[in-house]
Formats: sequence, C-alpha cells, structure tokens
Amino acid sequence: MPSPVLPLLGRGLVAGAAAGLAAGLFSLLLAEPLMDRAIRAEEKRSAAQEHARGMHGTAQHHEELFARSTQHAGLVVTAVVAGLAVGVLFAVAYALVHRRDPRAAPWPRALVFAGAAFAAVSLLPGLRYPANPPGVGDSATVGERQALWLASVAIGVLGMFLVRQVYVRLSARAAPVRQIGAALTGVAVLAALFLLPDNPDPVPVDAELLWDFRVLSVASHALLWAVLAAVFGGLGLRAVRGGAARGVIAGARAAGVPSRPGAAPGTSPTAPPP
Repeated sequence: MPSPVLPLLGRGLVAGAAAGLAAGLFSLLLAEPLMDRAIRAEEKRSAAQEHARGMHGTAQHHEELFARSTQHAGLVVTAVVAGLAVGVLFAVAYALVHRRDPRAAPWPRALVFAGAAFAAVSLLPGLRYPANPPGVGDSATVGERQALWLASVAIGVLGMFLVRQVYVRLSARAAPVRQIGAALTGVAVLAALFLLPDNPDPVPVDAELLWDFRVLSVASHALLWAVLAAVFGGLGLRAVRGGAARGVIAGARAAGVPSRPGAAPGTSPTAPPP
C-alpha cells in the first residue's frame, strides 16, 4: 500500500509554490515601494551623520551589487522557494495529525492548521519583534536579533501546541469553556513572549513609513498562509472526491453492475465489448 505521506507532500509542494508566488507578488507590488523609500531615507540619514562627524566629501559611494530590478526578480524567486519549504513542513506536520484522525474533512482541517501556524510562526513573533525596513539595525547585533526572533518562533510553536492541548483536555466541557480556555492560553503565550529582551537597536524611521511596512509585512504572511491553506485544502477535497468515485466504481464492479452503458456485467470500462 502506498504511503499516505507522499500525496500530502505533493499537495504541500503545489500549495507552497502557489502561496510563495502570491506572497512574492504582493510584496513586489506593495512592499517594494516602501522599501525603496526606506532605503532612500537610510541613505539620507547616513549622509547626515557623516556630515555631522566632519566626513563630508570623504565618504565613498558604494554601488549596489545587484540592480533593483534584479533584486525585485530575486524577491519573487526567493518567496517561491521559501513557500516550497513551508509547504513541505506544513505537509509533514499535517500528516502527523492526519494519521491520528484520517476521517476529518481536509478543508476545515487545513484552514485551522494554517491559522495555528500563522499565529505561531508569523503573528505572535511579529507582535514581539515587528519587521523593520532594510537598513535598520547594527550589523554587530545581527546574531543577537536572529537568536531573539528564533526564540520567539519556538515559544509561538510551543504555545500553539499548548493551546491545542488545553482545547483537547477540555473536550468534555461546553464549547464556550473550551474556547475561553484556549484563548486565555494564547494570551499567556503572548505575555511570555514579552519576557524576552527588547530589540537591541533603535529604529530611526519615519513613524508612518514604519507602520505601513509592518502592516504590509504581516499582510504578506497572512496571504501566504491563506493561499497555502486554500490550495492544500482544495487539493484534499479533490482527492477525497476522487477516492469516493473510485470506491463507487469498485463497488459497482464487485456487484456486477455495468460501469458503461451497453457493457456486460463485470467487464472493464476500458475493454471493448465482446
């Protein structure tokens, strides 16, 4: 019997590619203009600092390694590759849950699973450490900032697992009790995230630009997970319907019912009539 994980991995790859492409195009059309503004603002701020230090006229201009058009194309390609990786991880995690309860409907399960993943990987860490435009942050603190972000993602993932455990443990209670218990657990996880140290670098960016960039960043993550859930769940529904149709044909063959008008009982639908 073929492994049920392989079809799920195929769905994950297709859904991840579609989600990455959607998120990449979204960022290209809406976030890139903000990034260009942020880059220009950072260049002006650096020039002003050099001028204040008496370095005016001595600073060297560093040309970009890649043109902005090349960077735009690379953004979409990178988003698709990242989407493929996310799709594979999503399919593996989905398979672990699906193995315990294979009878659950694929569409609502994909939506709930993607919603939990968005909260764990994107929303909760983003609330603690919001995305900043390019050029913000000292290169000496890159390692520290990455470690803090990874810690927030780990807490978010463990927190969503805890939320599910609380919901399952309260399965004998009324629905409002389960929902309130899960919500309070999620609030506790968010509070635990704020026990982590603050971002070590200042953010010298215009407040309106910073707000727009952070909102678009969260929106691109939400779009990625939404498209991933929709495509993955839709492919799951298609597989279920195809399996049901094959089951009906197999049952008809076993009962001796002709599967094609004019065919004799028990004959193959592809074989010519005798």
